[in-house]
Amino acid sequence: MASSDKRKQSLYFPEQMLKEIQEEAARQDRSLSWIVQKAWKIARKDIMKYPSVNEIADDGPDDERGRTED
Repeated sequence: MASSDKRKQSLYFPEQMLKEIQEEAARQDRSLSWIVQKAWKIARKDIMKYPSVNEIADDGPDDERGRTED
């Protein structure tokens, strides 16, 4: 049986996002970790399409790094 690599990592989420993740975890009777892992597996192909910071030519006013969603 293969052992799972379990490394502890702190992640920080905006308060409202964390609340939504917690509510979904409770609804599904799953852990926060499980919800975040599944979300990553579902979204990673789309996320990989985003340019890296080195590929962005203009870091002007349209730069969304550090921007929070409303």
